[in-house]
Amino acid sequence: MKILVINGPNLNLLGVREPDIYGKQDFAALERFIKDACADCGADCELYQSNHEGAIVDKIQSALGVFDGIVINPAAYTHTSVAILDALKAVALPAVEVHLSDVNAREAFRHVSYAGMACVKTFAGHGFEGYKMAVEFLKNYIGG
Repeated sequence: MKILVINGPNLNLLGVREPDIYGKQDFAALERFIKDACADCGADCELYQSNHEGAIVDKIQSALGVFDGIVINPAAYTHTSVAILDALKAVALPAVEVHLSDVNAREAFRHVSYAGMACVKTFAGHGFEGYKMAVEFLKNYIGG
């Protein structure tokens, strides 16, 4: 099983950006955690992070025929990007949405997830562990 893991804007600033919400571990620690979680599930993974909406859309489109599933934390684009929603729908790969914080316990504008509309599952508010939960869910969902 091959999984594409996409992280959106500002996640590269983990550990610096609002550590009371997102934690004190940095982005490198998140990437190590994700790689270990995938290895534990017997999955190969590619990690990708961008602050640019179009680059994320391009990466999703490039996943077609290459990956078995997608784990995506669209970050701020969660609540604004119909383009990311449309890309996820276009490739029609099973996708799982992840958020470090509990977006439903935050500002009202964060309660709408466009990307989530194309995802089979969402894990929010579990910190890094949400990525492991997403990978395990995908493995069972795909049957890999």
